[in-house]
Amino acid sequence: MKKITIYLSLAAITLSLSACHFNKTNATSKSEELFTHAEIEQNKTYAKTDFSFEVDPKTFTVSITENGEKAEVSKPQKAKKVMDLKKSKEEISWTYPNEQIKVKIKKEKNHLAVALTSMSDEDISFTWPKLDAKNYVLPIAEGKTIPNNQNEWLAYFKQNEELSMSEAFSMSFFATNQETFATTFVMDNTFNSDLLTKTEPHLTLEASHNFIGFDKNKTMNYRLYVTDNDPVAIAKTYQMDRIDLGEFRTLDEKEKDIPEIKKMRGAIQVYYWNSRILNTEDITWSKLPQVVDEPIFQWIGELLAQYGEDGSEEYLKALAAFKNDEGYKYEKNTFLTSINYVLLYPQFYNKDIFKNPDAQAQKLLDKGIDKLSEQERYDLNKHLLAGVLDNVTPPLEHWGQATSSDVFKEMKAYGIENAWVGLPNWANGLMNPEMVKTAVKQDYLIGPYDSYQSIQENASIDWNTASFPNNTLYENATVTKKNGEKVAGFLGKGRKLNPTLILPDVEERFTGIMKENIPFNSWFLDTDAAGEIYNDYTPDHLTTQSEDVAGRLKRLNYFNQKGLVVGSEGGNDFASKDMVFAHGIETPVIMWSDPDMRENKESEYYVGSYASLDGGIPTKYKKVVPIKEEYKAIYTDPAFSLPLYKLVYNRSVITSHQWEWDSYKIKDQVGERRMKEYLYNTPPMMHIDKATWDEQKQDISENAKIWSPFQKAALQHEMTDFKVLTEDRLIQKTEFGENLSVIANFSDQEYEADGLKIAKQTALIMNDGKEIVIKTEG
Repeated sequence: MKKITIYLSLAAITLSLSACHFNKTNATSKSEELFTHAEIEQNKTYAKTDFSFEVDPKTFTVSITENGEKAEVSKPQKAKKVMDLKKSKEEISWTYPNEQIKVKIKKEKNHLAVALTSMSDEDISFTWPKLDAKNYVLPIAEGKTIPNNQNEWLAYFKQNEELSMSEAFSMSFFATNQETFATTFVMDNTFNSDLLTKTEPHLTLEASHNFIGFDKNKTMNYRLYVTDNDPVAIAKTYQMDRIDLGEFRTLDEKEKDIPEIKKMRGAIQVYYWNSRILNTEDITWSKLPQVVDEPIFQWIGELLAQYGEDGSEEYLKALAAFKNDEGYKYEKNTFLTSINYVLLYPQFYNKDIFKNPDAQAQKLLDKGIDKLSEQERYDLNKHLLAGVLDNVTPPLEHWGQATSSDVFKEMKAYGIENAWVGLPNWANGLMNPEMVKTAVKQDYLIGPYDSYQSIQENASIDWNTASFPNNTLYENATVTKKNGEKVAGFLGKGRKLNPTLILPDVEERFTGIMKENIPFNSWFLDTDAAGEIYNDYTPDHLTTQSEDVAGRLKRLNYFNQKGLVVGSEGGNDFASKDMVFAHGIETPVIMWSDPDMRENKESEYYVGSYASLDGGIPTKYKKVVPIKEEYKAIYTDPAFSLPLYKLVYNRSVITSHQWEWDSYKIKDQVGERRMKEYLYNTPPMMHIDKATWDEQKQDISENAKIWSPFQKAALQHEMTDFKVLTEDRLIQKTEFGENLSVIANFSDQEYEADGLKIAKQTALIMNDGKEIVIKTEG
């Protein structure tokens, strides 16, 4: 791991670690509104109005002429039969009778409107436009600029000849760089649309649209904009298109409805791992050999044998080892994993084992086990266990706090003012509500991972997100393919749920989790903004992709209405109005299909597994790995990266990495990615547990003291500009309003211009004449 050093210029030294360093003195909300109003007004100017167009209906070739320069922006296709041709100066329409498609093109003030309408009641596909350009600008994750002859991208597209736009694109457009201008094809949405790629002799693209027979909306709309050859112009023009459609909402607007959002500004992103309420520190191991024959330990073995996915064999071996005074690290972890696991079981209470429950346990028993909330059930099980283990454990109120609550208190003491804390499951919070209360007392946001993507018929307790009390959902609320097969769930287990049919079950789960008023103030919904959407051909509930997404947005809004700060995986902008933060825009999942990364455990590229031997971070999230050279251009190389999403949504959605690829995950790229986090206003993300916090707290906290005030200032503005300052594209600059900018030098050479000297592998933050240098050292 590279060491990151933060240097402060003399001009900034006295104020550098204070939020006031970045905040304008006495700045009023009214003046901030004026700033952003001026920025939005500027954004309206990028789309050109003085262009003309020509169309050949037979080949659907579209040419644009701007400032005397003409370009075929959609290349000729194979000639088709044309009927009903009508043409005027500003409008042309016709039909393709064989393809059952009607086309209408009209010149509007600042764009060319193209409508493709299906005339069929069956599923049909139609391909348009056909693109052949020297360079493409695509909203893949945060954004990419892709030359048509770049080797790594050619290899990537050779493996991915058909990309679902709703999954591959974070926004609903694609653009080409012509010789003297850019053309941006903006869609209402990317549903039922695929990007078809060809790599010989160079990269060409086509868009294929699937019209669904039972979909009442038979029209696919494009708005074709002409701008300068500048990613800022492309992105800002798209932003204005979204605003015109009513599909844009700022954080300021969201915060009026959900005041807790203010805690998200300047927050580092933390996934916290503490799946045990009983930890190594909570067991007096020297006393354990004398009590391993107690009935409680045999009962735990019986529970594991009956309900545990892995059975009880390893647990019983560990007991035998303790009895022989041979309980070492592996045995201790097996023992702790087993005990913490059975505490989740509704079947834990056994009157023959727990003969003298304490007052709290008896109170809950008197209420009736089947009437307890999930949190009460865990509370009962903890009290029952504490009653029979009091000679080897501390008082119950101390269980697990050294590895959870105490860490949050120390984070605050180390100067981390703002943090979002994600728990891997709501059960982690319900088992340890004191941890959640402590995080909230530090003014942190904290919430669980939750998922409504899949359902399993007989889900184990490990898959509680795939389990629902409503036993009719598996047959009656799952997605069917056109061929009649059910769509398989995550990792091939179970089935995919139709989001339009399960809102009552969402409400039931949430109500159950919150029944004892655990103070979660955030919620993370897996995949709802990741674009993995479906047409459901189940005869009883035919559902289009548009309706599927509407169901997801209704779910997101349900959590918004509870006053929670809501985020999701992916960040695709169909959810931009309803989410506050997104994980996966800046670094998406890297090559899910590569066996060296996912299956071959001997490979240096193997990312790790979901298993955790000590109850802390699974190796999938902790192990530092390199990525293959051929993937760097696709995922991390700044030369091919564009802040397209940030140029559109900087004031609307806070984006970070997908949790598998946190800020520390990629070997030899920690420093480079940190520079990019400042350049793009991307919160640092990390997985921590007690051990990792102890190891990295100096770096995490020092960076957070700079990050938090920086982002609070950056979020007051649009990302107003992005510039590439050198031909190799390794010196880049972003601006947030008039007074805050970042220059990142990703190269191995010093950069000098306009009186500035920026060392290699260094980022420079400039705010109102003050400077902060973030330098990486090998």
